[in-house]
Amino acid sequence: MKKVIGIIAFVLAGCWSTMAQTDYKMDRIDVCKENYHSLFGGEALTGQGTDPEMMDILQKFIFGEVFQAGKLSLKQREMITCVTLAVMQTLPQLKAHAGAALRVGVTPEELREVMYLTAPFIGFPRMLNAVAAVNEVFKDRGIPLPLEKQGTVTESNRHETGKAIQDKLYPGGIASVMKGLPGDIGKEVEQFLTDYFFGEIYSRGALDLPTRELLGYCVLTTLEAESQLQSHYHGNISVGNTPEMLAAAVVQCLPYIGFPAAIKALRIIKQEYAPSVPAANNLVRLSKIVVDPAQLDTYNAFLKEEIEASMRLEPGVLALYATAEKDAPHKVTILEIYADRSAYESHLKTVHFVKYKQGTLSMVKELELVDVDPLIPGLRMK
Repeated sequence: MKKVIGIIAFVLAGCWSTMAQTDYKMDRIDVCKENYHSLFGGEALTGQGTDPEMMDILQKFIFGEVFQAGKLSLKQREMITCVTLAVMQTLPQLKAHAGAALRVGVTPEELREVMYLTAPFIGFPRMLNAVAAVNEVFKDRGIPLPLEKQGTVTESNRHETGKAIQDKLYPGGIASVMKGLPGDIGKEVEQFLTDYFFGEIYSRGALDLPTRELLGYCVLTTLEAESQLQSHYHGNISVGNTPEMLAAAVVQCLPYIGFPAAIKALRIIKQEYAPSVPAANNLVRLSKIVVDPAQLDTYNAFLKEEIEASMRLEPGVLALYATAEKDAPHKVTILEIYADRSAYESHLKTVHFVKYKQGTLSMVKELELVDVDPLIPGLRMK
C-alpha cells in the first residue's frame, strides 16, 4: 500500500493530499488473502502451480496493495478491472474477473453494460469477443440468456436523447475537431457520436451516468488516448466523480496496463486538477538567439528535444514556440509562456533544460531575453 501511494505522490506531487489516504490496519498479506477470498472464493498465496513466486508477487501487489489505494468499493474495482481486461482482449482473465464481479454484487445486467460500453471505444468485433467471454460465465452460473433489455431510446428520439447527454458532459461536442474534413464528412462523424455513442449506448439502463463516465475514463487510460482523457476528466467532474476517485480508478487499472500508461493518465489528472493560475501572473518572454550557422542543425536538435520534454512534462510551461527568420535561419526567436515566475524558475532546474543549456553553450553566439506583456492576457492558441 505504501509503495502504491508513494508512486502516486511522486507523480501527483502537490496535487492533493487526500488521495488514497486509506488507513491500512492489516498488512498486505492479510488484505490480499481477504480480498482474494471475497472475489474468487479460494485461497491466495498457496505457493503452488508452475510459477508460484510470480503468483505471490502478483497477488500481494494487486489484492494486497492496489485494492487499498483510494476509496473504491469491491464492486467498482471489479467493474474497472473487467472493462480494462475487455479493452485489452485478455479474455481468460476477463472470465475470471467476470465471475469475481458477480460474487461481489455486480449484477449480470450491469456486467453486460460494462462490456457494451466498450463498443464505441474499441469497435464492435472486440466488444463482441468480450461479450462472448462474459456470456460463458453467465452460462456456467446458470444465468439465462438473453438478459433483460436495457435500451431506452427509439429511432425517433435517439438523437434528441444523445444530444441532451452530450451537451451535459461535453458542450460543443467535437464540432471544432471535425470541421474542415474533406467532403464535409465531419458532420457525419459528429452525428454518429451523438446518436450512437451518447444516444444508444450512454442512455441505456443498469449503469448510471457517473459509472459510465468513470469506466470510460478507464477505457481511455488503457488506450492511452491522452487528448480524450483531458475532456473526459471534465466530463467526469460534471457528473459528480471526484479527482480522487479518478486517480484511484487509474491506479486500479495499473497492474493490468502497466506503469507507463497509468502515469500518463495520472499526469493528465494532475494537470487538469491543478488550480488555474490567473493569466495576469503569466511570465511571457521572447528569447532572441543567434546561433553559429555551422552548428545550426545540432542546435535545432537540442532545442526540439528540450521543447518537447518541457511541454510534455511541465504543466507550468504553457507555450514554447520557436521560429527562425526565413532569410537568416540561424536567428531564432522563441515565444515562452509560463504559468508564473515560480514555474519558470522550476523549468530552469529541470534535467532537460540543463542538458539543452550545457549542450548549446558553444553554439549560441548572442542571447537577448525580452520580457513582454500580452495585449490579450489568457488568449489560448488553437
